[in-house]
Parts: sequence; C-alpha cells; structure tokens
Amino acid sequence: MPETLYQRLGGAERIASLIEESIDRHAVNPLLAPRFRGKDLPRLKELGLQFLCAALSMSGQELAAAIGDVVAALKAQGVAAGEVDDVVAILSSLERDAVRP
Repeated sequence: MPETLYQRLGGAERIASLIEESIDRHAVNPLLAPRFRGKDLPRLKELGLQFLCAALSMSGQELAAAIGDVVAALKAQGVAAGEVDDVVAILSSLERDAVRP
C-alpha cells in the first residue's frame, strides 16, 4: 500500500516541526506578520498540527463525509453555489496525495 503524505512527511512529530517553523517564519515575514501580530502563536501551532494531522491521515471515505458536512453547512448558511463549488474543489484536492486508501 502506498504511503500517505502524512507518512511521507514523517508523521506527527515531523509535521509539528514543520508547522512550528512555518508559523515562526510567517510571524516575521513582512507581508504576513500583521496577520500574526498579537496572536497566540503556540496555540496556532497546536491547532495547525491537529488540523494537518487529521486531514493528512483521513481515508477517502472520511474525506468525502467531511466534505459533505462542509457543503451542508455552507448551504444552510446561504453560501452561493459558486463559492460552495470553490470550497469543494479545494478540499477535494487533498485526496490525491494526502488521503490514505
């Protein structure tokens, strides 16, 4: 069975290191720093780690269910069809490399 992107990146410990370094870089990047100023960076790092680890270790069936829930929420809140399609396209792009078989 081919490895997932989660596995190829080195699992939770390595992804945590990547998230930490990325957020540290964002915080000093002149273009991005204003978005991070005054934010709880350790908390952002933890949330980023949790999100990526969950997303990168999902099965195709789990991703489809998650996308279905997001679509239902978007529609329930009156989001237009074009924007729903855009969100679905972004989320569906995870399947090719990130989702486990």
